[in-house]
Amino acid sequence: MDLKALIENVSTWLVEHGLRILLVLILMFVFIKIAQAATHRFFRGFGKGRRETDEEFKKKADTLSSIAASVLTIVIVIIAAITIMGELDIPISPILASAGIVGVALGFGGQHLVKDIISGFFILLDDQIRVGDVVQIAGKGGLVEKINLRMTILRDLAGNVHYVRNGEISVVTNMTKEYSRYVFDVGIAYREDVDKVIEVIKEVDENLRNDPEFKNDILEPIEILGLDQFADSAIIIKARTKTKPIRQWAVGREFNKRLKKRFDAEGIEIPFPHRTLYTGSATDPFPVRIVDKQ
Repeated sequence: MDLKALIENVSTWLVEHGLRILLVLILMFVFIKIAQAATHRFFRGFGKGRRETDEEFKKKADTLSSIAASVLTIVIVIIAAITIMGELDIPISPILASAGIVGVALGFGGQHLVKDIISGFFILLDDQIRVGDVVQIAGKGGLVEKINLRMTILRDLAGNVHYVRNGEISVVTNMTKEYSRYVFDVGIAYREDVDKVIEVIKEVDENLRNDPEFKNDILEPIEILGLDQFADSAIIIKARTKTKPIRQWAVGREFNKRLKKRFDAEGIEIPFPHRTLYTGSATDPFPVRIVDKQ
C-alpha cells in the first residue's frame, strides 16, 4: 500500500469513526458536568423544610452529592468506553463475558466490601455522621476526620487514628449533632443547704454566660434537674447546660473551675474520702489500723 492510499484510508476512517469518537468524548464530558450539577442541586433541595442550619445541611448535601456524582461519572465513562470500543471494532462480547466472570469472583470475595459500601451510603443518607463530629462507633470514639462509603476515620483525644469499616457500625452515638450538652453531678455535704447551693450554681452559670469568651458557646441558661441521689458521703445535685456542638467540654471545665472557687468562698463543703492511720501499743495485736472515713 503506497503512502497516498494510506492517507486516504486514514482520512476515511477519521471522517467515519474519528468524528464519532470525538463526539462521544465531548458528550461524555458534557454529561459528567450535567450529572455533577444535577446531583448537587438535587441534594441541596432534598432537605428543604428540615430543621437544620445552613452550614449543617451544606455539609451533608456536599458529601452526598459528591458521592452520587462519582457513581454517575463511573457509569458515564463505562458507557462511553463501550461505545468507543464499538467504533474501533473491538469485540465487546468477550470483554463483557470476562467482566461478568471477574465480577462473580469479586462478589464472593468482596462481600464485606459490598456491606461496607451499602452501610456507608445509608449512614451518609441519614446524616448520622459528618466530618467534624465527635462520635462513638464500633467501640471507638473520637473526632471524625474523614468519611466515605467504605470507612470512617476517627482521631481520639490521645491522637490515635481509628479506621472503622462502615459495615461494622451498628450503633452511632453522635455527641455533637446540632447542639451538645454537658451534665454536672455536683456533690455537697449533707449539712449544706440545697436551695442555697442551687442559687450559687445559677449565679456561676450566669457569670459564665456573660463572659465574652464563653457567651457565644452557651445556648441556654443552666438547667437544674434537682437533688438526684443520696450517696455515701454526699448528696448529688444534677444539672446540665446546652452548648454549641463540640463546645460542651470547654464550657464544662470552665464551669467546674469557677464553681470550685465559689464553693471555697462560700464555705460550701465538697466531701472527699479521708484515711486516718492509728498506731497501737506493742501489745496490741493490730498495732497499725487504717480507717477510711468519708
